[in-house]
Amino acid sequence: MTPEMVMSLAYQGMKLTLMMAGPLLLTALLIGLLVSLFQAATQINEMTLSFIPKILGVFTALILSGSWLIQLLSNFTIELLTNIPQMVN
Repeated sequence: MTPEMVMSLAYQGMKLTLMMAGPLLLTALLIGLLVSLFQAATQINEMTLSFIPKILGVFTALILSGSWLIQLLSNFTIELLTNIPQMVN
C-alpha cells in the first residue's frame, strides 16, 4: 500500500465524515441560533429551552437525509471492499 493510497483513503474518509455530519450539525446550529435569538428577545434565560427543539430538528433532519446518508456510507464501504486486492499488492 503506497502513501498516496493511504492519503487518498484518509481524504475520502474525512470527506465522508463531513458529508454525513454536516446536515445534522447545521440543523442543530441553526435551531440553536434561532432559539438564542428568541431567548434574547424575550429575556427568557432557561437553559433547557434549546434542547427539545434541537433534538426534534436533528431527528427530523436524520429522517429526511437518512437514506442519502446510508447510500453514501454503503457506496464508500463497497468501494473500499472492492479495492482491497489492489491495496494488498
